[in-house]
Amino acid sequence: MPRSTKIVATLGPASSDSHVLTDLISAGIDVVRLNFSHGSPDDHRERVETLRNAMRKVGRTVGVMADLQGPKIRIGKFAGRKVLLKKGQPFILDPECRLGDSERVGLDYPELVGDVVAGDVLLLDDGRIVMDIDEVEDDEIRCTVRHGGELSNNKGINKQGGGLSAPALTPKDMEDIRTAADLRVDFVAVSFPKSGDDMRQARALLAEAGSTALLVAKIERVEAIANLDEILDATDGVMVARGDLAVEVGDAAVPGLQKRIIRAAREHNKFVITATQMMESMIHSPVPTRAEVSDVANAVLDGTDAVMLSAETAAGEYPVQTVEAMARICVEAEKTAEVALETHFLDRVFTRIDQSIAMAALFAASHLKVKAIAALTESGSTALWMSRLNCGIPIYALTPDIRTRYKVTVFKGVYPLLIRYVGHSRDELLQEAETALIVAGAVEPGDTIVLTVGEPIGQAGGTNTLKLVKVGENRPAH
Repeated sequence: MPRSTKIVATLGPASSDSHVLTDLISAGIDVVRLNFSHGSPDDHRERVETLRNAMRKVGRTVGVMADLQGPKIRIGKFAGRKVLLKKGQPFILDPECRLGDSERVGLDYPELVGDVVAGDVLLLDDGRIVMDIDEVEDDEIRCTVRHGGELSNNKGINKQGGGLSAPALTPKDMEDIRTAADLRVDFVAVSFPKSGDDMRQARALLAEAGSTALLVAKIERVEAIANLDEILDATDGVMVARGDLAVEVGDAAVPGLQKRIIRAAREHNKFVITATQMMESMIHSPVPTRAEVSDVANAVLDGTDAVMLSAETAAGEYPVQTVEAMARICVEAEKTAEVALETHFLDRVFTRIDQSIAMAALFAASHLKVKAIAALTESGSTALWMSRLNCGIPIYALTPDIRTRYKVTVFKGVYPLLIRYVGHSRDELLQEAETALIVAGAVEPGDTIVLTVGEPIGQAGGTNTLKLVKVGENRPAH
């Protein structure tokens, strides 16, 4: 059985060369991430073009995700580029300061002055520097350093416990959404959303730009945890963004939250990506640590759809080896994943015919031990619903819609196949579906498959038929 858990790889200087990209695709990446915190629109455009050429060369489908920067609150610059802060020393965050020193530094977000009060704790550079706020006066934030160290230009700031008022979508993000639409990306990740309204605003901007990309809400704020259900209702998928989340809630709380977010996403029929420092040591090492192996494996066992690499593939020395290692870990973890569908069907009420067909397909497939499930789908929804439960059987999304082919690349256990039939004969469509599965090596003549299709043919959201098919006979199996 092919690997179920998908791999998202961030593109950067280490992975923009056509040869490296070709090797990454061959190694198993399913989605690439364009980090809009770095690079120009032309940089992203060039990488997407190189990726698509490499895809055609390898013959695999790889989705593209644009990751918006969001309201990253940062300090300004220092006259000497960095300073050394010592425990107990006073330090001032001053929006009016142009070049900082060991006593004060500027802010690129002056509104921070109104978001904090004496007694609050600020975490700089992903929590490496900790400061206690003594007072906020004269538009300055006066602090005492609790944990010191080296602090350099433009490092990020978080408030412990959350509560910053910065909007999820900045003017830069709004422009980047238009760029993402122009690049025809398949997914857009929204950084630091606090509510469902943030995701609805992003969806409206995407639609205005002419894009049907799926939305990913990055869960990295305390407020997002509190509003998780409403965010899930307003998005297509979520990302467990463990870096900023750990800074806001404390690192010890993250493993439990990861499990909760993954479980909630699957219950809401949404996909989920687990991210941040999964294989961090492989930036400079050709092998992962045992802790990293366990981290990736546990995310797989938690039920995540995808695991994500950031600097490991964007700037690391071993991008291809990292993907190969992550793929091996996923495959081994999946061998021990529990398959127990019956409990998921108890006390469930389905209000849609297509969702009922998806669940019936899973039930039939698991009891008959079929070779594959084939979902002939326009929108990809049937394949998504099937993938929410771990059935242990590969699900092939056969679609004539090129956009759907790329969107399902992130769904756990779902593999896209493009079929070109656009007529109205069910028998001809089923014959093409069987041929596509055989050519892809998914099945052989004589294998039994579960197949779902909508009639009349070609209507999105119209899956209403389930067939048990013996490949090569094109008739119901008995």
